[in-house]
Amino acid sequence: MGGAVTTREVEIVHLLASSLHRYEGRPADGPLPAREGEIESRESIEVRAHLGVVGDRYFGRPAHRRAAVTVMAVESLEHVQFALGLDAALDPAAARRNIVLRGVDVDALRGVEFSLDAGLGPVLFQGHRPANPCAWMNVTLAEGAHKALRGRGGVRCEPLTDGTLRLGLTLLRAPDGILDDVGSAAQLF
Repeated sequence: MGGAVTTREVEIVHLLASSLHRYEGRPADGPLPAREGEIESRESIEVRAHLGVVGDRYFGRPAHRRAAVTVMAVESLEHVQFALGLDAALDPAAARRNIVLRGVDVDALRGVEFSLDAGLGPVLFQGHRPANPCAWMNVTLAEGAHKALRGRGGVRCEPLTDGTLRLGLTLLRAPDGILDDVGSAAQLF
């Protein structure tokens, strides 16, 4: 990251590494089950430069190199809950994003180099294209979630360095002006 950088404390609220792409086929048929014994929701994940999250379905796949890691704001899921009038919070694991953050508009990180440091050293990412929601969100989150998540599905990223991320408070660093422009996650509503 060249130039001036802004740092903001955010929270990693969910981490996912899944060896299976469980949302394939017709959404009406429901998702595939997780592999027996596999824990997809993690306390920590290992990230490898230009490869992705160790143990994840997109790890090391050339077609996914620039989109190997998906990052989303939990506030996007809270928006869906509010917009649809749901009583219960939505499960971040159902969105199938690798990293779910609280405290920043993740969608504004498209095209931006940023880092996350959970106390084990910074992991540098290049934000690329949007992680657009799909029709599966109506099945796994709630009817209407697909539409409610448009423009809020997160960002697909390429990891530029190796490192470890874990749940909890994390420092997010991005070029000056990016975090100022997106403000706090409260602006997502």
